[in-house]
Amino acid sequence: MKRVAVVGIGHSKFGRRTDVNVGELAFESIKQAVDDAGVDRKDIGNVVVGSAGGWYEESLPAVVVGEYAGLSGAGTMRVEAACASGSAAVKAAYNSIVSGETDVAMAVGVEKMTEVDTSTSVELIGRAGSYMWEFENYGMTFPAYYALYAVAHMNKFGTTEEDMSRVAVKAHHYGAMNPLAQFQKEITLEKALGSQMVSWPLKLYDACPLSDGSAAVVLASEETAKKLTDTPVWVKGVGYSSDSANLSRRSDYVGLRAAVDAAGRAYAMAKVTPQDIDVATAHDCFTIAELMAYEDLGFCKKGEAAKLIREGQTELGGKIPVNLDGGLKAKGHPIGATGVSMAVEITKQLRGEAGSHQAPIKNGVGLVHNIGGTGHYAYVTILSRD
Repeated sequence: MKRVAVVGIGHSKFGRRTDVNVGELAFESIKQAVDDAGVDRKDIGNVVVGSAGGWYEESLPAVVVGEYAGLSGAGTMRVEAACASGSAAVKAAYNSIVSGETDVAMAVGVEKMTEVDTSTSVELIGRAGSYMWEFENYGMTFPAYYALYAVAHMNKFGTTEEDMSRVAVKAHHYGAMNPLAQFQKEITLEKALGSQMVSWPLKLYDACPLSDGSAAVVLASEETAKKLTDTPVWVKGVGYSSDSANLSRRSDYVGLRAAVDAAGRAYAMAKVTPQDIDVATAHDCFTIAELMAYEDLGFCKKGEAAKLIREGQTELGGKIPVNLDGGLKAKGHPIGATGVSMAVEITKQLRGEAGSHQAPIKNGVGLVHNIGGTGHYAYVTILSRD
């Protein structure tokens, strides 16, 4: 199998971006990634756009993005895996190189979620479950789905509301260090715990925001990568899986089976273990999601996630630093861009370019954990500088 490396990265400012349309927003990260890779646009054989869509005006975003960025003529498509659309785009671009179709490919994640009103967003995200059974019949909203996980985890393992608020405090701490983050202010534990209730036990500060943003990565085959850069970051393993759209068919609510399966496949492909990971990004759409990710990824035993956050083991200097860019919670969560944004962050970490939030890199291995829906999709990508 051909080796594939990340050779270029780009990232827009996340937040409410009324200053740009979708093509312009995507171009911000594409230009950075192309310049970083030092590659000619005409040599990019495939451009894969990850975007869940529905929030903004374009129904054919891949064509619009490619044309605006001067990439017309390249192979292109748009992929969707809900909140994991970005990682799906990275996987599709990776596949086009491994298959021999092209030596250079690009994955772009983009979403513009603030063009619609809040009630419309609530409906669009609520449809991420089993529409007829959960949304139409029972009126489930997305916070309510994750509230079920939170209550189950609390009842089974003694996890507390304070533990979840600690995740939020950590996210805002690192978001304050990230000039591209949507939220760049620290919060206290008291503020998080005292914030407005959304769906018990989840409060305002337990939830990520609606966001606009884009991110891009340029991938290249081994031979091409070595010509382009002295610091390639290799795609060592990609695992992916899925689960039922209907929560009533899940075996339990204290973790995501798809994430466990995806992680196992990624570790096996990369020939590493959870103990080899230096730094990770985890899908923290809600604070309980990050806690479950610690367990699903094997960073701790089942039921011990709260212990990790209480002891600071997922912060800088801890056992396994997680979401040092602020995560979805503070950096923002433009759905299609998130998985690519995570790959950008881990690439920066492995290159030693993360600045004030740089993790110690001992083994040269980082991990991206990206979930779609309520555990419908799961992608785990392992990157390495060796």
